[in-house]
Amino acid sequence: MNTLIRENLIAALEALANPQKARDLTRFFKTGAGEYGAGDKFLGIMVPLQREVAKKYQNLKLEDIQVILRSEYHEFRLTGLLILVEKFEKGDAKTQKAIYKFYLKNLKHINNWDLVDVTTPKIVGAYLADKPLERKILYTLAKSRDLWKRRVAIVATSAFIRRNDFADTLKISQILLGDKHDLVHKAVGWMLREVGKKNQQIEEVFLLKHCCKMPRTMLRYAIEKFEEKKRKGYLKKK
Repeated sequence: MNTLIRENLIAALEALANPQKARDLTRFFKTGAGEYGAGDKFLGIMVPLQREVAKKYQNLKLEDIQVILRSEYHEFRLTGLLILVEKFEKGDAKTQKAIYKFYLKNLKHINNWDLVDVTTPKIVGAYLADKPLERKILYTLAKSRDLWKRRVAIVATSAFIRRNDFADTLKISQILLGDKHDLVHKAVGWMLREVGKKNQQIEEVFLLKHCCKMPRTMLRYAIEKFEEKKRKGYLKKK
């Protein structure tokens, strides 16, 4: 029965394919040789439609989601991850733990910035939000050679920031200050900006200590919401 459900999900997504949008998404997500999304393939399905499919098939079992996540098509993987989010949010503690572990085991399939940003806070971040003693996994990911694992590490902390819990965001940001990839610079700057929305003083203590060695993109993202004079002041320090 579950195999049939999985095949119905696949058919539902394939029926939504849009070749023109697929070409646009292929360019947008940098799938050329040597680019961050190299080799990724698209069907051209917009995210709202994928969310509808995910809600319809939210009872799919983890072994079937595993098959979906192995797909070469980006939209299949995102839909599978959206189903995981649905299951996590509606699950009990045992279910949430199983989904969290399943997610971590499948990080190699969570291999583009949107896949990370849309789902990591709602699974990894949400699971660890009240478990500070289990957050060491984020530090391991932050030191990974894999771009997407590093992005998972910092983006997961957005769930902590919402609770006014900033320590891990700041520590992981410091680990990633010297990162070479623009997509990590943007993610760290984004999380620092989120800290600032909650408590600008805490963000500025971090920035005053580290802004001179931060990549310019990271700094620009971090200070985006500051008033103009203060933004210019930080950029001059840089």
